[in-house]
Amino acid sequence: MRPTARGLLLLLLALPLGLIALTACGKKGPPVAPELRVPAGASALRGAVEENSIVVSWTAPSTRLDGTRLRAVALYKLYRREEADSGASRSAMLSSGRIVGFDEIAVIRADAPAPATVQGSSVTWVDRRALTVGRRYVYAVTAEDSLGRTGGPSERLVIPFLAAPKAPRGLSATPGDRRASLSWQPPAELADGSPVTGEVRYLVLRGSGATGPLAPITPQPIAGTSFTDTGIDNDTDYRYAVRAVRVEPAVTAAGETSAAVTVAAAKTTPPSPPTGLVAVPSAGAVRLAWNPSPEPDVAAYAVYRAGESGEFMRIATTLPVGRVYTDRDVTPSTTYRYAVSAIDNARRPNESARSDVVSVRVP
Repeated sequence: MRPTARGLLLLLLALPLGLIALTACGKKGPPVAPELRVPAGASALRGAVEENSIVVSWTAPSTRLDGTRLRAVALYKLYRREEADSGASRSAMLSSGRIVGFDEIAVIRADAPAPATVQGSSVTWVDRRALTVGRRYVYAVTAEDSLGRTGGPSERLVIPFLAAPKAPRGLSATPGDRRASLSWQPPAELADGSPVTGEVRYLVLRGSGATGPLAPITPQPIAGTSFTDTGIDNDTDYRYAVRAVRVEPAVTAAGETSAAVTVAAAKTTPPSPPTGLVAVPSAGAVRLAWNPSPEPDVAAYAVYRAGESGEFMRIATTLPVGRVYTDRDVTPSTTYRYAVSAIDNARRPNESARSDVVSVRVP
């Protein structure tokens, strides 16, 4: 028997209201307040003075305020406030989508961040806008998601704008075996012409070839005015430069890069001298033979000859495979002295000391 319309209505009225709600809406979690769906703030703000600019970096948020995952940030807004270098810094408060009392100096879109740079979750902006030595600059960042919801301000970053040092002077480089030894003089003054005070450290930069870009090879600025770069390839040109870094408790200030110098590391240790040299005279010739030097980079042997007295002169070079040489430019009834040296394959070849001398008379 099919139920009538009146019977269906009575059945629905008899059902509990909670069951009707479950049937109509499905199972859902508790509602989340809209203000908790905004992105969490950027974190780990850090900054440094670079010549005439301030470099500001931060880490992108990965969650919302309610702890749920934030898939991506659509854009960042970077704010700045200029203050005298004294007193407490003003707090950052968001109102109507802006940080009160701060100037918006950059809008960085995730899909086209330039001139900002993005590496993984790290975002970097270089601020060159009307900076004055002796003032301090307070930065804060907000993040906005793809729906236009803006999170609260990040922690504040306070950077005193210091005068950076001028470039170090007199950089020189001395090559060694798989190394280059650098030395330089401290900068004469700061960029504003004032004398250098406080602690100054140095960043060493290196590039390959005549035009390769320079990059720091000292992860942190070093003390002192010398540095030895080890483990580099022999017979390869490297370019070096140095930057002075003013180190203060609140900030570091890196100055101009020095003029670059080019140097090629080179092997300076010669091979061992050959041993066991023997000379066998015959009519019109003297045949020489010797034991090889043990080093694997020997490229040639040099043969020296002298008369019964007088200086030795090089008369020939031979490939290392033979280790024999026949001197046919001899005069009968004449005494000759011979010695042999080893030469390596470095760009600037190193020659060993000479072997023991043998003396022989041509019949």
